[in-house]
Amino acid sequence: MKKNFNNILCATDLSELSNVSISAAVALAKEFHAKLYICHVVDFTIQAAYGDVVLAPLELQNQTTEYALDHIRQLLHDQDIDWVPLIATGHPSDEISKIVAENHIDLAVLATHGRSGFKRVILGSVTERLMRILPCPMLIVRSLESDNTAIQKYRLNFKKILVGCDFSPYSKLAFQYGLSLAQDFEAELHLVHVVETPEYKDLLKTTTAPKEEADILLQKQLTEKLSRMIPKESLAWCQPKIVLLAGRPYEEIIKHSLLNQIDLVVLGIRGGNLIEALFTGSTTDRVARQAPCPVLSVCPLEDET
Repeated sequence: MKKNFNNILCATDLSELSNVSISAAVALAKEFHAKLYICHVVDFTIQAAYGDVVLAPLELQNQTTEYALDHIRQLLHDQDIDWVPLIATGHPSDEISKIVAENHIDLAVLATHGRSGFKRVILGSVTERLMRILPCPMLIVRSLESDNTAIQKYRLNFKKILVGCDFSPYSKLAFQYGLSLAQDFEAELHLVHVVETPEYKDLLKTTTAPKEEADILLQKQLTEKLSRMIPKESLAWCQPKIVLLAGRPYEEIIKHSLLNQIDLVVLGIRGGNLIEALFTGSTTDRVARQAPCPVLSVCPLEDET
């Protein structure tokens, strides 16, 4: 099923490091002839958390809003696309979620600074929160220290796309997006399943065959299952690569991405507990922070699972 991106949202914190997300969003809007919404959320709760007192909140809000609008206009003044600036006040993830719903956004684009460990827990992560609550896919691009105040031309060089598949409803929807993008960009599609030994231990116990034969049988079953996911008509324009790996999913996906020069990783994600994810990290969270390429996170709505 073809996935269309008619309305694209880019959320930015106006820092130089987040300019890469604007560059990527502009390139995507041009590629799909989409309307682009550039969003910035003014968050006064950060000042309150450090004990700062806002004596004239309305005046400060107006000044901050005008500054944000001027900054965005300077960045996009020479871009030949249909774009709209949106400035909101409140908690970033909540406000971005509202904007996505109100404007029927098909794709959100954000940058990640790749934080990990305790620093990530203390600072929180708008990106990781949005992964679980947005009703649309989210493209996560890595911020670069070399970015400057001008947005650079972003190359949508998606010639190799990796889709992680664990046969859950989450990865099924991710596969649909990965397949659609592979068609759009005439890309090589890597359909990857990572065998986690503990999850398959009980299955292997049910056979009396030697371990080597049981492993071969399991690989054959998984390969056939992955092959059945691929629509026959897609074989006319794409030669999918079925890849079976073993180990920790996020480590194996990152390793495969590096070794095979993957340009885009597409992963499904469950909605839900952010606190647990901040401490333990889901596969998608970890890949998004460490992958050498952009990551498309897909969180299905309840009626899509």
